[in-house]
Amino acid sequence: MEEAYALFLDFDGTLVDIVERPDAVVVDPALPDILLRLEEGLGGALAIVSGRPVAFLDRQLQPHRFDMAGLHGLEQRIAGNLHLCDPEEHPELRRMIGRLQEVVAEKAGVLVEDKGCSVALHWRLAPQEKEFALATAHAAVEALGSEYRLQHGKSVAEILPSAAGKGKVIERFMHSAPYKGRRPIFVGDDLTDENGFRTVNALGGLSVRIGAGETIAKVRLRTPADLRHCLSRWASDGSLPFNVGD
Repeated sequence: MEEAYALFLDFDGTLVDIVERPDAVVVDPALPDILLRLEEGLGGALAIVSGRPVAFLDRQLQPHRFDMAGLHGLEQRIAGNLHLCDPEEHPELRRMIGRLQEVVAEKAGVLVEDKGCSVALHWRLAPQEKEFALATAHAAVEALGSEYRLQHGKSVAEILPSAAGKGKVIERFMHSAPYKGRRPIFVGDDLTDENGFRTVNALGGLSVRIGAGETIAKVRLRTPADLRHCLSRWASDGSLPFNVGD
């Protein structure tokens, strides 16, 4: 297997299909072992880079423990060294989450996903409430001030600390062993992944977008199932399933 690469993988919409409720995600039973074989073939240079908390990702990919960047980089595990975000360090955000839950309580289908150090408003179950959800999220982040920012995704708006971002955390990983000196590959599916694509492109790596939509990614695959097939083939025969180019 090629050991010159470092592989970064988003989770929702990339390794697994998008679902209507964030707690209803379904993981292909073969996926954890495929990722383990890839990790071994890449000398450990494989990480999941997601907006989900590390604890959630670990449950989905058990029994294995991969390198992780959870909550868009607020939580990290590299080579077994784990750093978690402490919600108590974000008291204003915690109070805002309580207010958001009150505001949306009577809006059926609008969900507040409390991630501890960030919060996401989902309206996939209630597309007619998109404008309400966006206005609510914008008002909340404006009230919180410059230490927080709003990040848009597919039927979701997430409020998170300004320091968080997939591009930033991929760059951080690339300065650490076993990622340092390798060519990065990042696979994602959403607006939240575009700054990761930008970072990987700038580093001379490969960006892969899952699904439709405008993107700066260099390669596109149709579905998470297509990606899982590519990863399985890579794990089995060691041949890179993407055209990296020169």
